Amino acid sequence: MKLDAALPPVQLKDIPSIAKAAEEIGFAALWTQETQHDPFLPCTLIAEHTSKMDMGTAIAVSFARSPANLAYTAWDLAAQSEGRFILGLGTQVKAHIERRFGMPWPESVTGKLREQIQVIRAFWDAWQNGTKLNFRGEYYKITLMSPFFQPPPLPPSPTLGEGTGVREFIPIYIAGVNTGLARLAGELCEGFHAHPFNSPRYMNEIILPAIEDGLQKSGRKRNDITVSMTPFVATTPEEEGFARMQVAFYASTPSYKPVMDLHGWGGTAEKLSGFASKGEWHEMPMLITDEMLSEFCLMTTQENLADDLKKRYDGIADRLTLYTPFVPGEKDAWWRGLSQALNS
Repeated sequence: MKLDAALPPVQLKDIPSIAKAAEEIGFAALWTQETQHDPFLPCTLIAEHTSKMDMGTAIAVSFARSPANLAYTAWDLAAQSEGRFILGLGTQVKAHIERRFGMPWPESVTGKLREQIQVIRAFWDAWQNGTKLNFRGEYYKITLMSPFFQPPPLPPSPTLGEGTGVREFIPIYIAGVNTGLARLAGELCEGFHAHPFNSPRYMNEIILPAIEDGLQKSGRKRNDITVSMTPFVATTPEEEGFARMQVAFYASTPSYKPVMDLHGWGGTAEKLSGFASKGEWHEMPMLITDEMLSEFCLMTTQENLADDLKKRYDGIADRLTLYTPFVPGEKDAWWRGLSQALNS
């Protein structure tokens, strides 16, 4: 089990120092998000100021971009980092795609994301192997690639060795809450970003079986895919209050209701959605009981956190990124100890 770090929402000028500190502490990867900033730009600086640590997007909003944009950006980052970049994609929800990005919402979420992944890999195959670019699907018709617009092939990765395929050189992870995207990850991708609004029971009963269905469809095995989780952790009353607030926010999202339904809390999810639609955010955390919080958040002590993370996620997750972003200078010794305990 690897311990990764989440980049806090900072300006680009602050990225080099954070990246250096994260690698020195021993994190396996540093993940960027598409919240207040572009998720790709920090990766150029992470790659420049580190030499061993992976970096990737967790996530970049795929439906806000064309597959060509994604293919070119990932190609450049993989080349710059010598194979340390991971392309993490997520679909977001309909309201954000239509009203925040001004892009159309597809009739089939899994269908469009499937084609995006296939088109991205078609570009990569053309650039690396000279294969004719000829993708024709429901959402995309991509058939034009002239030499002027074709980047050079990627060199062998120093970490992965000679003969590295593009799929190993640029892994694709996709994120999801429900079974459709988990199944798609098992079928097509190198990794799955489980949503932070999750529980071990939901992973074991819903998500992992869906990933396994996808793996079987493509003739692959469980060790062919990496499951990455971002758990809520609370070691202080303040962290517990923050986790309760975030769980209430996520539980109010209608498309995430199946997580609550599994535990018998669908009625609470509907109430939370009602509060959210009225903008009554302050009322929502009070609906999250201690029982609910314990399902979605690991409540422990700093001393016991490493052991409790292993017990809670053993056999479920291959990579962990605590929901709390890494900030250099805050608990560095503790982060280092946690990294050593989980990455050893």
